[in-house]
Amino acid sequence: MRMAGHVSDAVIRRLPGYYRHLRELESAGVEQISSQELGERMHLTPSQIRQDINCFGGFGRQGYGYKVSDLKMHIGEILGLDREHTEIIVGAGNIGCAIAKYPTFQREGFRPLAMFDNDPEKIGVPVGDIPVYSMEEMPNFLKENMPDIAVLALPRRVAQEALDKLYACGIRAVWNFAPTDLTHPDDMLVVNVHLTDSLQTLTYHMAHRNEENSK
Repeated sequence: MRMAGHVSDAVIRRLPGYYRHLRELESAGVEQISSQELGERMHLTPSQIRQDINCFGGFGRQGYGYKVSDLKMHIGEILGLDREHTEIIVGAGNIGCAIAKYPTFQREGFRPLAMFDNDPEKIGVPVGDIPVYSMEEMPNFLKENMPDIAVLALPRRVAQEALDKLYACGIRAVWNFAPTDLTHPDDMLVVNVHLTDSLQTLTYHMAHRNEENSK
């Protein structure tokens, strides 16, 4: 797929939003959409929509806009959603179990192979149909079942050690839910999800709402 040079992180962060809105439009039976209409849904300008999509080749026609199903397919391919991704979940606590049980992930092609934990009461007790093994078993499991992604759902105090262990086992892509930014080699992709960040953004806007309304 043709890409017009370097794609900024800002554009990449918007791609899942495009995909989500296009999926909703397709489900609603919408066949085509203009950059104006898509921009209104996403709170972006039509120019921004066109610039973002043109980073990957365009896919639209002047005077027609975009065919919803085609644009959804292309953005899905750009996001790597045209194939299944296997994963393991390290940590069988509340966050790990919530991720394991969330059906949308599997519908989107993210298939969990196993979970790992150090709690004797959790080891051997499946979460849904996902087996839970001890952390000691992880290296041998990964020798035979190397996933595309590791989901890290551990407390801060043990997260770095677990990440280092994952790297040593050959994992190169991590979705990190530990409440800290972890140190990792350059050839390892780590996306941090700090759950409190968005909540604190909300409380900021709540705290300053009256100031903004009085302007």
